[in-house]
Amino acid sequence: MRQLNADNYRTDKNGWNFVHVEGSAFERGVSYGRLMAGEITASVQEAARLAELQTGISWEYFRESERSILPRWKAHMEREPYREFLDELEGMVRGVQMEVRDCTLSVDDLILWNGYEELTGYWFPSAADDIYRSLPGQHGAAGTDRHFKGADDHCSAFIATGSYTADGRIVMGHNSFTPFENCNYMNVIADIVPEHGSPFIMQTLPGYIHSLADVYETRTGRGAGLMITETTIGGFNVYDCDGAPEFVRIRYAVQYAESLDEFVRLFLENNNGGYANTWLVGDIATNEIMRFEAGLKFYQIDRTEDGYYAGFNAPLDARIRNLECVDSGFADIRRHQGARQVRIPQLMEKYKGRLNNVTAQKILADHYDVYLEKENPCSRTVCSHYELDKREYMCQPGRPAPYEPRGAVDGVTASADDALELSLWARWGSSCGMPFHAEEFLRDHPQFAHLKEFLKDRPSRPWTRFGAKESRHD
Repeated sequence: MRQLNADNYRTDKNGWNFVHVEGSAFERGVSYGRLMAGEITASVQEAARLAELQTGISWEYFRESERSILPRWKAHMEREPYREFLDELEGMVRGVQMEVRDCTLSVDDLILWNGYEELTGYWFPSAADDIYRSLPGQHGAAGTDRHFKGADDHCSAFIATGSYTADGRIVMGHNSFTPFENCNYMNVIADIVPEHGSPFIMQTLPGYIHSLADVYETRTGRGAGLMITETTIGGFNVYDCDGAPEFVRIRYAVQYAESLDEFVRLFLENNNGGYANTWLVGDIATNEIMRFEAGLKFYQIDRTEDGYYAGFNAPLDARIRNLECVDSGFADIRRHQGARQVRIPQLMEKYKGRLNNVTAQKILADHYDVYLEKENPCSRTVCSHYELDKREYMCQPGRPAPYEPRGAVDGVTASADDALELSLWARWGSSCGMPFHAEEFLRDHPQFAHLKEFLKDRPSRPWTRFGAKESRHD
């Protein structure tokens, strides 16, 4: 355990970095920066290399070009209600500078890092043709005729209440479907006690003011708070460059919303369509849960006090699916969206009345393939394993390639009792515990040798409970 003082400390356990910080925006940023300095520095440096590998455009271009989205994102952060989060990032930079000799990290680096998913998967595809035309080269202003194929999709999730859970109160679960090269630093659990707004805990990455993995719990009062998770909307392909980035809108909603209605209202303020998600949110005080599909022009809300909602990377709202997405995989059980649209409800019914952390963890570890109708860990299963999948049933351009190193890289579950203590259960590595050995994988699949520096071993680790209460006794 590393402790700056009684209110700011870090513990590491079973592959996770747990960090607890309190205070004003700048103060907690400084503490976070000091406690996570090595990981913040390394993760930004890795992101810079990956950004060029995945877009062909350098980090310096994103940081310095007048064509970059960065100035517009920063302008939003310089104004209310988001100014607090810029102060927090400025504090992080100061904290890293106190720990790292010759530190070159800037606030601009951290803004781009916080928006990495939106930068590379939403804004850049919409701007790629214009950027290409502006670059020097033999053919001058020739275009690429490149079309935005739609955003990638990343998670499985569910939230349940009433007759579906063991105690009638809320239970939620989530795992992240991520390219392995992008997930090396998704192993942070941050417990934040801000000067204003609600305390909250989240799965996150070093230097982030939001989750990205999108697991949050908030405490809004005695016996009250929100449980929040999501799945991305695959194929989403509209974007408003003038809106506020998703990472500040979700942080604002998490820290300041005290009800389901307020969460929706705060999140939709200045909506730009970036990192579009199906949000699954529960109110601990009332046991009501909500599915909030948030597109750009359209959104859809469903609520219940007895039932469940499942996230599988495709929207139910026909307007979002047909007008704001392409190739969503909605009902195609050869695809992971369609397959999990079938499988997660089957599992919710199987465990109806028994849902708790133990059964939620079994759901996240499930390997049943509804297309082949057998146990078969692959891209279509709730615990996804693209790295084991020949993809012989899929040959669409732009979709993950055969044996792509990608899949479920974590698992998180929580009950209402956990959330009231701002605690959660987490597993780092595959949700099922299956290990990944990078050297062996690259020997068998040398077509991915260009990712060698980014692919790390992912050993099997146990489910572990995290929260300030647990960490103070580690």
